[in-house]
Amino acid sequence: MSDERVGVYPGTFDPPTLGHVDIVKRALRVVDRLVVGVAVNAGKGPMFTIDERVAMVEESVRQELGDALAARVQVTPFRNLLMHFTVSQGAQVIVRGLRAVSDFEYEFQMAGMNARLEPEVETVFLMASEGIQFIASKLVKEIFLLGGDVTPFVPANVAQRLEDHISRQQTATG
Repeated sequence: MSDERVGVYPGTFDPPTLGHVDIVKRALRVVDRLVVGVAVNAGKGPMFTIDERVAMVEESVRQELGDALAARVQVTPFRNLLMHFTVSQGAQVIVRGLRAVSDFEYEFQMAGMNARLEPEVETVFLMASEGIQFIASKLVKEIFLLGGDVTPFVPANVAQRLEDHISRQQTATG
């Protein structure tokens, strides 16, 4: 058995934000290898396809963290139960980011359920870093769709993908 500590950081990442990248960077202090699990989650009505979201997370991690840290991150889509995905990745830890007390209530329930499903997997909560606690993908999309500047909230590659997405929509609707 390997001594490597593997973590899974799950989410929809629609789109990835600087808050997500911050949690990835800080999770790498806790685990040797991090699997960023990009959830299909069609119920949330994502703006971007699963392939686009995977690519954006990969690009964001490389761009913001550099090659050395990015080499310890694997980005993988998943559509099954988080605990099944976690076990399939050989992970012992689920990493969750918390922005506010309201996040904790939901995450606390999920951690309890996950512990019942797979007692050998621990959930670790990381508080959002000061100055980015307010960033949420939902708010980034809303600001962007209403013509606001989202560059302070997302990596440069994501800002470009948002622009490209709107351009494609405008071309399609003619």
